[in-house]
Amino acid sequence: MSGTRLMLWFATATAAFAQPKLAFDRVALHQFEDGPVLAADYEFVPGETAYFSCRITGYRAAKNDEQQNVKLSWQMRVLDSAGVPLEKDKSGEIKDTVLPQDKDWKPKFLATFIVPGFAASGTYHIPVKVKDEVAGSEITVDLPFRVHGHDVAPSETLVARNFQMLRAEDDRAPMRNPVYQPGDMLWARFDITGFKLGEGNHFSVSYGLAILNESGEQLFAQPDAASEEKESFYPQRYVPGVLSLSLNANVAKAPYTLLVTIHDKVGNQSFEIKQPFRVE
Repeated sequence: MSGTRLMLWFATATAAFAQPKLAFDRVALHQFEDGPVLAADYEFVPGETAYFSCRITGYRAAKNDEQQNVKLSWQMRVLDSAGVPLEKDKSGEIKDTVLPQDKDWKPKFLATFIVPGFAASGTYHIPVKVKDEVAGSEITVDLPFRVHGHDVAPSETLVARNFQMLRAEDDRAPMRNPVYQPGDMLWARFDITGFKLGEGNHFSVSYGLAILNESGEQLFAQPDAASEEKESFYPQRYVPGVLSLSLNANVAKAPYTLLVTIHDKVGNQSFEIKQPFRVE
């Protein structure tokens, strides 16, 4: 056999006995289990459940008598745009027996997670690691996905963001120059951020209101209008605040000021915001 033929024969034999290479066949997100694969530009919203699937190919099977056994282990994380985990890391194993008729079978694992209710907008990531326990090989991938949340600018100290005065609770657009009539219901909406977190991401905030006349004299006060206290695995970055006040039918037509006072009980902070309005 000539040298050229020997090299060709050796290359062919090597290819024939080459072991498959562990690889990801498909890593995807879905709106429901076994649903269509979501496009890369799909945006999840806070509170939405995401369905994750991963298919693997190129695994090696261990021969045991006339059976072939597959053993894979996997790990996955779900991280926000700052690298903070949304929930505890997930892991598992795939153990199965492969029969001759299963030559096209591809190991698969599924997982679900919930986008936190107060998640910020951004590109989130799902790092995945799979190990073939038979071959000892390992592969990794990072699946990015988009979240469209409610934008609240962060703060190092307690503050109210996105303060709005409304004519009705479900109004989407705020009043540019708040004007009410006697007997109306006054509504205010805002986001509290910059509060401190304790152990277990525990927070405790409260807020109250007061009405001042044109001279700054307090006419009405409700110091403890509302409060919220909670802890969670994923740190809550803001607290939505809502206030309402029924204006007396006999209230004088004049300029007034709504004073909102916010307290952070964990961080021992306070913040005040004043918003002028008129009654005509």
